Amino acid sequence: MNWHPRGYGGKRRDPEQVKREGWREMGLLAVSACDQRLNWAEKEFIRQIGEKLYGASPTAGR
Repeated sequence: MNWHPRGYGGKRRDPEQVKREGWREMGLLAVSACDQRLNWAEKEFIRQIGEKLYGASPTAGR
């Protein structure tokens, strides 16, 4: 018997798909400052925004 409560069955979405849909549907951006797709200037910009909103990162300076 393969019965699942509502919302617990089916296929899981890829994390990148969740991020992409969040951006397109709600304007939410989830990105790692270490993302290899970003160049140095973009990573630095993200770090500055993160520090402005949330304070220094525990991994700052690594």
